[in-house]
Amino acid sequence: MAINNRARQTGPTTGQQGSSSSPTAAPPPAATSAQASPLTPFRPIELVTQLLTNHAHIWKLAGLLFLFEILLNIIIIKKIPYTEIDWVAYMQEVSGYLKGETDYTKLRGDTGPLVYPAGFVYIYSTLYYATDFGENILRGQWIFMGLYLMTLVIVFSIYAKDKSIPPYVLIPVCLSRRLHSIYVLRLFNDPVAMFFLYAATLAFLNRRWTLSSTLFSLAVSIKMNILLFFPAFGFLLWQTQGIVGTLIQLTIMVLIQVLLSLPFTFHHPRSYLNKAFEFSRVFQYQWTVNWKFLEEEMFLSSGWAKCLLAGHFVVLFAFVFLRWSRAEGGIFAVIKKGFTVSASVLAIHAQYMQPSHVLTLLFTSNFIGIVFARSLHYQFYAWYSMTLPYLLYQTRIPVVFSMVLLGAIEWSWNVFPATVESSEVLVASHLIILVGLWIGKKAGTENLLKKRN
Repeated sequence: MAINNRARQTGPTTGQQGSSSSPTAAPPPAATSAQASPLTPFRPIELVTQLLTNHAHIWKLAGLLFLFEILLNIIIIKKIPYTEIDWVAYMQEVSGYLKGETDYTKLRGDTGPLVYPAGFVYIYSTLYYATDFGENILRGQWIFMGLYLMTLVIVFSIYAKDKSIPPYVLIPVCLSRRLHSIYVLRLFNDPVAMFFLYAATLAFLNRRWTLSSTLFSLAVSIKMNILLFFPAFGFLLWQTQGIVGTLIQLTIMVLIQVLLSLPFTFHHPRSYLNKAFEFSRVFQYQWTVNWKFLEEEMFLSSGWAKCLLAGHFVVLFAFVFLRWSRAEGGIFAVIKKGFTVSASVLAIHAQYMQPSHVLTLLFTSNFIGIVFARSLHYQFYAWYSMTLPYLLYQTRIPVVFSMVLLGAIEWSWNVFPATVESSEVLVASHLIILVGLWIGKKAGTENLLKKRN
């Protein structure tokens, strides 16, 4: 979201428009000069203004929002009926495993075969026992309320790492009707995967590389959509770790997948790999949220799938080559540094990497995948809902129009069943944000990297 006083910020924030070739960045002036002006109820206008716009008060507003969310989730659970969609199927699938079955082709529920990796099985097996064999739905709702609140704290912590973010950007993170439904009224597995993803992001911002890689791999073990973040995650590993460190982190991630899958791959490796990582899976037209304005025949065609896949790769590579690596002299300079710069120098450079660079890359990588997704089901909103306010802040889109876009996207996800109009609004909103991310912030305010004095 663009705000008028952003022109006063001269420090680096993202690498989308940056021209500096140095891989280090000094903290932006906005980060070092923000002071917490005393808040007093006797000057209410100043109090509200400071609370909403001064980053120094971000945790005060976050605390108020957290208290609001506790109350809101309690009301939702107590007043709005639970809707069964996938919970029973989840319980049926893991109950087969708990009875000794390890062949993925034989682990099934009412909605079909098990199509999630091993981490999902272990987590929902735990929930199976925690909810009296899946029968105590209310207890499950309270557990997911706790999951939502923990996720919210992590997301607030992520936003707070970027000192250029004003506190008001946190407000739309909490305003989604659909997201609350996904967590406490549906008990989907998407929020579980996103919890680990956001935790991995926060660990990366804290330069806990191995912990971040571990959490990222655990997220992938719950649901494959986390792989949409991987292009940026791998790029950032290369920037901070170089060739040796990147290979070490990738090895850790692969080993986690191997270890988690052993109960299944030891006896039935092919069935596990085919089902847990089924990239050829085709979703039903009736549940799609994003392409309902297409005819079903077109939606299901292999030609359309190939077009979306091609679009995904073209746009992703365009960002990698022309945006993410621009501040360091281009992608080949980034690759060269990964091979030639010592680990000790990379570690120093990593200390000066702006949080906005990390977050913009990770959230944009995921968003590109969502824009070109063959189908988006209602629970998939959890994949990116909490990142949208941040992404919009990384564009030149005026704050009022940013709010309109957030409202349009939220409206689209709440139309059930999806219509031609709701899908058109969703796709158009996505494309506007994608173009905004490509353009980036105003020249002179968004450089990722800045030569050290």
